[in-house]
Amino acid sequence: MISKLFLILVVLVAAPFVISDAFAQITSGGFGNSPFERDFGDVKFLDAYFGLSDEKMEISPGDKNVPFTVIMANVGTQDITGIRGQLSLPLGFSSSDGPGSLVYADADSNSIAGDNFHLTFFVNIADDVRIQQYPGTVKVDYSRLRESGVRTAFEDFNFKVTGESVVNVRAVDPFITSLQQNPVIIELSNDGTSPISSVEVELKNTQSEIASTTQSITNIENVVIKNTNWELGYVGPGETKKINLDIYVPESLKGDTLRTPVEITYFNAQGDQHTISRIADFYVRGFIDTTIYNVDVIELSGTQMIIGEIINEGNEDALFGFVTVEPLGDSNIKKKTQFIDEIEVDSPVPFNVPIEFEEDDPQYGEHDIRITARYKDDVREEHFVTHDATIYLKDNNSENSTELEFGFTPIAILLITVAGIGAFLWYRKKKQTAAEITE
Repeated sequence: MISKLFLILVVLVAAPFVISDAFAQITSGGFGNSPFERDFGDVKFLDAYFGLSDEKMEISPGDKNVPFTVIMANVGTQDITGIRGQLSLPLGFSSSDGPGSLVYADADSNSIAGDNFHLTFFVNIADDVRIQQYPGTVKVDYSRLRESGVRTAFEDFNFKVTGESVVNVRAVDPFITSLQQNPVIIELSNDGTSPISSVEVELKNTQSEIASTTQSITNIENVVIKNTNWELGYVGPGETKKINLDIYVPESLKGDTLRTPVEITYFNAQGDQHTISRIADFYVRGFIDTTIYNVDVIELSGTQMIIGEIINEGNEDALFGFVTVEPLGDSNIKKKTQFIDEIEVDSPVPFNVPIEFEEDDPQYGEHDIRITARYKDDVREEHFVTHDATIYLKDNNSENSTELEFGFTPIAILLITVAGIGAFLWYRKKKQTAAEITE
């Protein structure tokens, strides 16, 4: 009997421990060893970042009086009021009110149960702060409506010093030529300290915008462009990406600046999407298309000269023109240059360069030469056009000697013949006269 009573007593004492082991999901104050906290309270931390409540900001070391916003939620069952926050940040961050000052912020109004509210602090960032993630703590004091006393909540969080992204575009070669297709490179650069990602670039045509404005800020609607959209992806700090496109410019834009609007969409280091506009400018040069032709050799006043013509089939006059003749191969013709001034459009310009030989050693027959036309365009950039030709030079001295040699003998013979005939006629007449006297 005693043993039965002892057994029952042991079972009654051990039963709570057995039941606890079998149903051990819940312990006091939470959900066992869960990695997620499930504490109950009136306010809950949501986010903390540099910027205002409706816009995040990229910031860099050394920035002053920067807004720092903490977003909280009123998760209680009652409205709260008198919301006041105090911010604790690590070394390198201080109050904009000066060294040693506490960083305070007040909410603008009450917070209704279930709504969010924000606290905006203003801080200074030291120059030696690095671009990385930092820990912080916020203390929030508040009161429930229809309740006396002040409640306090502490929230730990992490925030980032992101750096700043500075996006610029520029034309690698800012000069393009009218009346022809121009391969163009536009360079997009991130000149800041913060990366950008998912970068998309679109070349905008403002033809639709012109209808609603009195004057266009761009003339890109007058050109023909291939490829107007590009995906560049990630662009790190100090990195550049190149955009390749082809532009055909009509003659009417010669001498104008082509303004090319570019729309850039990207995500910054805060994770926000931004769309910005930039303009790449190009100067439209006139088209100069020169050709050298009709190269030949003529003799003028006993001097052989290389002649030819240059024609410009473009839409812009070539300036400060020069023609240079130089020998090729075994030719010993002396290199010479002649100034021809402007090469006008659709008007052939002749040139003539006297031939001289090196060291007074004439070599006649065939000579290979190169003719180079040098000129400048309307932006004073120098251009060269070359033409290779083969010319034939005659030995004029040998021809003159031959003419003298073969030309003197017939004249002498003629003179001797005339003299002989004259003498014969004179002698015959004299003899006839003498006979008449004898009779």
